[in-house]
Amino acid sequence: MSAPKTRQTIIPPATQPMYDAYHFAPATRVGDMIWVSGQVGIDATMAPGVGMEAQAKLAFEALKAVLEAAGANLSDVVELMTFHTDLRGDMSAFSQVKDQYFPGPYPSWTAVGVTQLAMPELLVEIRAVAVAGCRGA
Repeated sequence: MSAPKTRQTIIPPATQPMYDAYHFAPATRVGDMIWVSGQVGIDATMAPGVGMEAQAKLAFEALKAVLEAAGANLSDVVELMTFHTDLRGDMSAFSQVKDQYFPGPYPSWTAVGVTQLAMPELLVEIRAVAVAGCRGA
């Protein structure tokens, strides 16, 4: 019989205000599995980046930071789900940035078009599932 798995809430220091204000974990880890809440393209002052490329870079950097706080990295990501306010119009710019962070092997990916995100200026939100230590080969 395997040992019980403990649920761990991951809250990097920079995300503590969001956790306190909105009552959600930036990530949850159980065993080697890590579920990362949606990350958006805002900077440290909560200002959205200008344009898809800037927002995608900010969101991927936030994803990277949350994963590192959970004891993982981007190469441990097995699934991405992205939400886009202009799925067709911004896909090329988004994909170029995504490929900088995930040069291969690629995780599973689902892209969904939505009518709005948490702030009117937001263009994309990225959530992920990772398996710590799997390091895609």
